[in-house]
Amino acid sequence: MEALEVLKQNVETLLQRYQALQQENQQLREANETQRQEMMRTHGELVDLQQRYRYLMEANAMLGSPDQREQARRRLTAIIAQIDKAIDVLKQ
Repeated sequence: MEALEVLKQNVETLLQRYQALQQENQQLREANETQRQEMMRTHGELVDLQQRYRYLMEANAMLGSPDQREQARRRLTAIIAQIDKAIDVLKQ
């Protein structure tokens, strides 16, 4: 009879360990899914930032040298000032 009790205790211990491992496994699966979703979100952000970077590089290439950029900026400022004057004249 004593051997049967020991066997019963061993089976109960194994069942408890099995249930604990099942719970741990479920928690790990959930953590894994959370990490996978976070990775997918981060990957999407990375792709978006890479696209923006390409657009900025293309725009920067179109602007030319720093001197050309400064000249373009001055021209735009002058055009905006002329437009503002025209609007003021039209308001009167």
